[in-house]
Amino acid sequence: MHPQVAVRPEPFGALLYHFGTRKLSFLKNRTILSVVRSLADHPDVRAALRAEGVDDSEQGPYLHALGVLIDSRMLVPQEDHQ
Repeated sequence: MHPQVAVRPEPFGALLYHFGTRKLSFLKNRTILSVVRSLADHPDVRAALRAEGVDDSEQGPYLHALGVLIDSRMLVPQEDHQ
């Protein structure tokens, strides 16, 4: 996650606010929130999804959502902010 992003868990998932770009994003369920929070603990995105119980056949919508977060700079590679 970008160091300028704040996460506020909500009953529906979470709100993400990027203080640098002033963008707001919604995570629509708690599974995607858990995946986002655990990305650094896994070798790749698919491993993080599997660890949260998302079968390979169900990963499409999650991969799309993560792609949107990358495009909006909510998620960045770890080496970009170490």
